[in-house]
Amino acid sequence: MSNMRTSIKCNCGQRIIAKDVVQHGYYLRLFGPSFVYVKFRCSRCKKLGEQFIKQEEWEEGILKDVALEISTEEKDRFVNMGAIDINEVIDFHFALESSPDLKSLQDAPPPPKKTRTRSTPSA
Repeated sequence: MSNMRTSIKCNCGQRIIAKDVVQHGYYLRLFGPSFVYVKFRCSRCKKLGEQFIKQEEWEEGILKDVALEISTEEKDRFVNMGAIDINEVIDFHFALESSPDLKSLQDAPPPPKKTRTRSTPSA
């Protein structure tokens, strides 16, 4: 099992990539391990952060962006579908509850879209 680090993460959980790095350098010591210093600004929360990584654990691939596993057409289709609303989650929950196995869910037609109107109290 390797003790190599695979990524640098901000405190908010966002993965840090090369475009987020503000400064990076080496902290060399005569005794003990030397370190690579990485100062970054998180692309999600915009906070500054820094990390020292042991030089033997450092590799340039740590700051490379992860390739997407979906094509651009699939990504566009998901974006056009919009966010999953709470009613879809509830419908899926009940479909899972009443289904004997996952294969029957895959073969089942999707439930009809419900249009919900919001009633506002009259004054």
